Amino acid sequence: MRGAFSLLAALLVIGLTEAASAHDGVRHDTADDAARHAAKSAAAAPNTPGFPNVVGGDYHLIDQNGRARSSKDPAGHYQMIFFGYASCKAICSVALPRMAQAVDILAAKGIPVTPLLITVDPERDTEAAMREALPAIHPKLIGLTGSRYALAAAYKAFSVEKKLVYVHPDEGPIYAHGTFVYLTGPDGAFKTLMPPVLAPERMAEIVASYANGAAGH
Repeated sequence: MRGAFSLLAALLVIGLTEAASAHDGVRHDTADDAARHAAKSAAAAPNTPGFPNVVGGDYHLIDQNGRARSSKDPAGHYQMIFFGYASCKAICSVALPRMAQAVDILAAKGIPVTPLLITVDPERDTEAAMREALPAIHPKLIGLTGSRYALAAAYKAFSVEKKLVYVHPDEGPIYAHGTFVYLTGPDGAFKTLMPPVLAPERMAEIVASYANGAAGH
């Protein structure tokens, strides 16, 4: 079952390769470029019967206000999760604003959704740093950090890998990391994943289909 997920993920990643290369300092494609590649790869992907139940899982982290948080949403909301870091100027700068816009679109439809950023750069994404940086992206964006072991468990649960690419003389460490937006239910159960270059309207449509029960979940 993991093979089916890996195949679909690999096909989607092909479409994000140019955007993700911003992490290595070689090329910074626009979101439109990445969207075209992603759409082309998705169109070539074979039909799959859905995602195997191997993605997601419980985690125990700390938010930017020092509160313990698990995979379950305390308010009973669906959750959109992205793995990245607040100072990232590559794919994070595309994914997080689009995710924030999708949250606002859903709120206007009466569907509250919690946006989450799980850091891959805990050394810089301290609680204080995230309290300062994240409201500029969305006032409800929750940043999660934790011990090395707690974060590693979250990365493993969502099959996310992070790698230090190089240290920029001005911007500091530059990481390659996961590029998908994950949707989980109020109970923390994984529902689906979305390429970060999807239009916010399309993200909202997908999330609404689950929240409204139209996706059969």
